[in-house]
Amino acid sequence: MSVQTNYSYSTPRGVPGGLYDQSPYVVDTRLNEANNGKMLFGMGVMQGSAPGVNIDLPSTGATLAKFEGITVNGFTQQHDLEGKVSLGNNQSVGLLKQGRIYARLVSDVEPAYGEDAYLIVSGDNAGLFTNVSGSNTLKISAKFIGSKGSGAVAPVELRAGA
Repeated sequence: MSVQTNYSYSTPRGVPGGLYDQSPYVVDTRLNEANNGKMLFGMGVMQGSAPGVNIDLPSTGATLAKFEGITVNGFTQQHDLEGKVSLGNNQSVGLLKQGRIYARLVSDVEPAYGEDAYLIVSGDNAGLFTNVSGSNTLKISAKFIGSKGSGAVAPVELRAGA
């Protein structure tokens, strides 16, 4: 029989949407406008239909002016029966505007410390990050501050005015 022997209020290292460290950060709250299960912690998001109120996943034509931040794991979401964590439509979610966070990556990239972070704005990977500029990416005011760990996540420093 398994027994949990330690408890903590901190997110384990490398969890998508988890804060990287306790350096200064700015987190706002927004409502998820995406369909149930489409938005995940650690994804980059854009302004929704009511700027300052809701957020949505990026789509073709997304601009830097509409970039809102990266969704933060706020310790309030439980795993579903398949072990997945996702956000429901119209659910409130923390949004990192400035600070350090573990961001979701496209699975085949290997970012290095100091490389620019690009948000993918269209296709199946919309909302994920890469270190490669392309026709479906948006350069944001962020840099990778470490390499990819186990899984498709890496720490990113998001600067004000992103």
